[in-house]
Amino acid sequence: MSLAEYRERISAVDRELLDAINRRVGLVRELHAHKQEEGIPLRDLEREEALVRSLQEANEGPLSTAGVSQFFHHVLELTRRELYGE
Repeated sequence: MSLAEYRERISAVDRELLDAINRRVGLVRELHAHKQEEGIPLRDLEREEALVRSLQEANEGPLSTAGVSQFFHHVLELTRRELYGE
């Protein structure tokens, strides 16, 4: 495979990641609207940690367990910043 082909494939994966993050932010926005209507706290730290642990268990690599944790904690933080400027 050529350098250009590797770069093209990597760029395609990057676009998939971007699409997935945008879909996630949209879904969390909808969830938070529902939670506000129902009077449910927006943030659930236990749920966040359970999510990360579940993803670590599902991970087949080559990303390390620590990498999974770091990536998804960043995703959670990014989502909060995008929605609420936290």
